[in-house]
Amino acid sequence: MKTKLVLLMGGALAACGLADAATTSTSFDATITIPPLCDVSTTAPTNMAFATPTSLTAAIDQTSTITVRCTNGSSYNVGLNAGSATGATVTSRKMTGLTTTTATVGYNLYSDTGRTVNWGNTVGTDTVTRIGDGTNQTLTVYGRVPAASLNPAPIAQNYKDTVTVTVTY
Repeated sequence: MKTKLVLLMGGALAACGLADAATTSTSFDATITIPPLCDVSTTAPTNMAFATPTSLTAAIDQTSTITVRCTNGSSYNVGLNAGSATGATVTSRKMTGLTTTTATVGYNLYSDTGRTVNWGNTVGTDTVTRIGDGTNQTLTVYGRVPAASLNPAPIAQNYKDTVTVTVTY
């Protein structure tokens, strides 16, 4: 009989514990602020290697690409500076001779296939504007060495310029 009483009392206590069980809850927010962000790909821009001229009377065209990735909906501008040659401007760029550094060959960079829209670095004037979509966006740079830059004939040597790409967002 004593055994039954202990079991009954233990069961009654367990039942009381379940009846007294309570819960409470609260919540918290998970947040992040995504600002407008842009990256220029480490594998782009590609170099613009103009072909070796076979004539001193014909323009030489070439292209290069720039890859930009910006957050979805972010407006951005891509600008190209005047390059590293002394006296160059965004409308009159120059490649400098690697041997005779006073020798130059003029060239231009454009944002359109017809090579009529100069690509410079003044936002709102001569940069290229895009809206980011979160993926890599490739922009083509259209280059031209005009025939006038080859006449009179420049000194026979290798020429080079370094153009800086700036993304403003």
